[in-house]
Amino acid sequence: MFISRKELERRRDNLIELMKKKNINALYIVSPANITYLTNFIFISTERPFSAVLKDDGELALLVPLLEYEHAEKYAYADKIFYYPEYPDEKHPMYWFSEFLKNMGLEGKVIGYDVDGYGHVMGYRGPKLSEVFKNAKFIYARDLIEDLRMIKSKEEINVLIESARWTTLAHKLLQEYIEPGRYEDEIALVASYEATLAMIRALPGARGLVASAGFRGQVGKHSYYPHSLTIHAIIKRGDVLVTGAGAKVNGYSVELERTLIVGKPSKDQEKYFNLMLKAREIAFEVLKPGIKCSDVDKAVRKFYKEKGLLQYWRHHTGHGIGLEGHEAPFLDIGDNRVLKPGMVVSIEPGIYVKDLGGFRHSDTVVITEDGYEVITKYPTDLESLTIPD
Repeated sequence: MFISRKELERRRDNLIELMKKKNINALYIVSPANITYLTNFIFISTERPFSAVLKDDGELALLVPLLEYEHAEKYAYADKIFYYPEYPDEKHPMYWFSEFLKNMGLEGKVIGYDVDGYGHVMGYRGPKLSEVFKNAKFIYARDLIEDLRMIKSKEEINVLIESARWTTLAHKLLQEYIEPGRYEDEIALVASYEATLAMIRALPGARGLVASAGFRGQVGKHSYYPHSLTIHAIIKRGDVLVTGAGAKVNGYSVELERTLIVGKPSKDQEKYFNLMLKAREIAFEVLKPGIKCSDVDKAVRKFYKEKGLLQYWRHHTGHGIGLEGHEAPFLDIGDNRVLKPGMVVSIEPGIYVKDLGGFRHSDTVVITEDGYEVITKYPTDLESLTIPD
């Protein structure tokens, strides 16, 4: 369940190989997930700029605010760690970064980046790095690391399988505690608390462990909204519930979602629940290495059209997942990337009927050499997901 030094070195070597093919001398990385991917360092992203720099000779450095310096020294896989005092402070961090790059011998070099400077995080304001460190050529190179991250290694898949175990526990607890008259919040909090505590006890040495399961406001008629925030709903008989569960293990998490019905399902609830299952079935029938991401979504959308369900469609069939809840590739007609072994995606076609509710299951799936493997093991049938009243 841990990412080894050997795995981190493999990532570094693969990225350097891609950099050399593009004649890039250094890669400047700002995305927290990209930084974690290269350094195994998990941190809180704030208004204080934070970046990693990888040179084509293999040197890897972190550029951090002072408050993260000792933290990075203890946990990050990096050759050098530079720090600046604070942001905004008297001297803007981008000017510190310029000096750090000069110290790394990058004047006159080609520097690829995922963000030129820093993102607009928590009120951050500042110049582009290319405006400050002028004696270098900057080119957009986000795809280099994204292409690597899409194909998960054996170690990454093992971590995601571990995440799936605890995600399943969190969801089982959530379902167990559902009963009419309880707030969605209390059910979610208790399930998440118990699952997280079990993780902490079972996985000594792991960092950033947290399990969660809840409803995000998708309760009753409000489950019609595919993405919502809690509305502090009180669970009632007849409600449609759309759940969401995950468990962070060393920065990685899977996704598990289910549609549950409180009490005996109505005819309409049963109808749309079964149509959602059929849409999933079609996605799984198409899913395999060598086909385009768009082909999966096209097959599902064709089903929606044939069944007269397009008015109830709201989103693509699935998305990549790993260090981020949503990451490339996307099972959408707009994404023509080819599915390859090692890719990890969600399968989650949904149906959303106004004044009735939403119907969506989501499972996390690993693309294998000859097909796929569902790693979130949880019942999908209506009987198993009906809450007794």
